[in-house]
Amino acid sequence: MPAVPEELNIGYEEYRELAEREKPAPPLVRNALTAFISGGAICVLGQAIQNGFIALGLNPEDAANPTVAAVILLASLLTGLGLFDRLARFAGAGLAVPVTGFANSVTSAALEFKKEGLVLGIGSRMFSLAGTVILFGVITAFVVGLISAIF
Repeated sequence: MPAVPEELNIGYEEYRELAEREKPAPPLVRNALTAFISGGAICVLGQAIQNGFIALGLNPEDAANPTVAAVILLASLLTGLGLFDRLARFAGAGLAVPVTGFANSVTSAALEFKKEGLVLGIGSRMFSLAGTVILFGVITAFVVGLISAIF
C-alpha cells in the first residue's frame, strides 16, 4: 500500500473546516420564492375545491371539512403514485404545508411497511411518524378548549 502524502493526511476538525469552506451557499432567495409560489398554488387549489363544494350547495363553513379531506386525498394519491417527492424537490417547503405534508408522511409510512401485511405493516406503522402530531394536537386542543371554557 503506497504511503499517503503528508499534505493529504489531515485530521477530522481540519477536514470539517475545509468542507465547510468549500460548501456552496444555498440559493435562499430562489428557495423562498419557490416555497411562496408553490404554497400559494396549494392554497389556490384548496380554495378552488372549496368553491366547488360551495357551488354544490354547501355553505362555506360546511365546505371546509370536505375541502381538507380532498386535499389530503390528493396529497396521498400523489404520494402513492410517487409524484409527491418529485414535486417536493421542486416546490420545497411550499409543498410541506401542514395538510399535504401530514398526508405525505402518513401515506409514506404506510407504503414503506406494506410488505409486512395489513395489520403489522400498514396498520401498525402508518402513524409511526404522524402519531406524535396527532397525540400532541389532541392534547393541545383539549388544553386550549379547557382554558377557553374557564375564561
